[in-house]
Amino acid sequence: MPLNERDRIEILMMIGVGDRMRTQQEVCRLFHEMHPDREPVSQSTVSRIERKYRELGHVRDAPRQGRPKINENVQQDVILSALENPHCTVRQVSRDLNIGKSSVSNIFKKVKYHPYRVRLIHELAEDDFDRRTEFCEYMMDHNNQNNGFIANILFSDEATFFLNGHVNRQNTRYWSQENPHWMQEYHTQHPQKGQCVGWYCEK
Repeated sequence: MPLNERDRIEILMMIGVGDRMRTQQEVCRLFHEMHPDREPVSQSTVSRIERKYRELGHVRDAPRQGRPKINENVQQDVILSALENPHCTVRQVSRDLNIGKSSVSNIFKKVKYHPYRVRLIHELAEDDFDRRTEFCEYMMDHNNQNNGFIANILFSDEATFFLNGHVNRQNTRYWSQENPHWMQEYHTQHPQKGQCVGWYCEK
């Protein structure tokens, strides 16, 4: 069992002062006689306590290293920030409340807040359904006329490049304890963007 501050003061009193000082061995024996139910102290422990008192003037525990714990008020401020603005970032909350970003992240994790991403879906116009049907009929007719038609199609991944600061899924979050199913429609033929889509070629 580790010694507390009261035990250390008691050991100092057992050591004594001036001509009435006891040896470390005598202090260990006396402490054991007064506390037989506790683990005996060693001479090195007595020596450290005496040396600490001579150097520092006290035998209190040194302050613990590391960051101080965040109080309840700060935690509430972080949660309120997310409630008032679910799209806030950890960096913004950290700057507004003047606390570390890791502390903000730990608080969000503690209250089970998760940064959900926006889900982008294509906006459908009224004639899109007819155009899809026409495209399917076109592909079926060509495939019936030429059995190797599908084999001549080269598919590639679609990539869209926005030039007007359109929503970026990587930089957009929604802090919540439950999935808000947040979606946003966007135009596939926006005038300020470049688009590379799959294409095909016929022999």
